[in-house]
Amino acid sequence: MISKVCPSVAEAVAGIEDGATIMIGGFGRAGQPVELIDALLEQGARELVVINNNAGNGNTGLAALLAAGRVRKIICSFPRQSDSYVFDRLYRAGRIELELAPQGTLAERIRAAGAGIGAFFTPTGFGTPLAAGKEHRVIDGRDHVLEHPLHADYALVSGHLADRWGNVVYRKTARNFGPIMAAAAQSTVVQVDRVVELGAIDPETVVTAGIFVDRVVGVGERTWLREGAFVGAADAEGNPNPSAIESRDENR
Repeated sequence: MISKVCPSVAEAVAGIEDGATIMIGGFGRAGQPVELIDALLEQGARELVVINNNAGNGNTGLAALLAAGRVRKIICSFPRQSDSYVFDRLYRAGRIELELAPQGTLAERIRAAGAGIGAFFTPTGFGTPLAAGKEHRVIDGRDHVLEHPLHADYALVSGHLADRWGNVVYRKTARNFGPIMAAAAQSTVVQVDRVVELGAIDPETVVTAGIFVDRVVGVGERTWLREGAFVGAADAEGNPNPSAIESRDENR
């Protein structure tokens, strides 16, 4: 009987080695696999390369992984915002490397890896420092820059429901980078609110098919949400940040 279900988040991230490249889903906190990140912190892997849209928020989730000194490089499109003070501090101190990519280019580089595309041309970034050292080409009279796929050893993704075969459905905006990251990684680990019986998910609603998923773990009610606010949301001085509060219903 095929079952990709793990009994705990600790077992779900077991075996992730030092120096691994890890894609972490999420757009800010929406869709961020916080429980898997916390388990990775406990697991102890170091010198990680992380691919994410952001560079952490507040002091929980990805920001906590950065603060613990576990990440040597981050590849992202939006490293700085009002509560990205952990990354900001590390970067200014020269303790973390940054590879910046425009958001659409980042998404396409990830998607290209899952689709087996060797490289692609895009006009985005041409004529800016982001195009330095890259091949340029004029296509239909417009300058383009060559971009290469982003592959990863692991993807940590947050879904809404999954079955034991690893078929996953997402909840609203929490879907974001999850599906393309699941396809681009050598091994994909998905946390979900609930693991359901095989056949309980309408095949027409499956977004990430089980063929892209290696491990699934149910995490139940999310303890890092309290009355619709993200626990740990704070400003650079550590004070509660009302602007960081997002709707539980819209972002779970």
